[in-house]
Amino acid sequence: MSVKDWGSLFKQAQEMQSKMAEVQRDLAGKTVEVSTGGGMVKVSANGLNEILSIHIDDELINMKDREVLEDLIVGAMNEVHRKVKDLAQEEMTRFTGGMKIPGLFP
Repeated sequence: MSVKDWGSLFKQAQEMQSKMAEVQRDLAGKTVEVSTGGGMVKVSANGLNEILSIHIDDELINMKDREVLEDLIVGAMNEVHRKVKDLAQEEMTRFTGGMKIPGLFP
């Protein structure tokens, strides 16, 4: 490989790194919200999979049914993580032009 080829490869890597940082910034600004139990538990997260809020309806708290509450929270957390993963994959597809790159947002 010539020096020119290495320079071109290095430039492409820098461009990709810059675009990846842009995707990360975009994801940080996006919000995903899910609910379980007919809206009794709501969880929102940003596109980086950081939980932003959890809301538990007073009616559910007043039921004093720990097992139901725990199940609904687990369900909401799992669903919000799935939605964030889907969002990240959509963003990466947009970034890569549909090309699948192993190891990016598994």
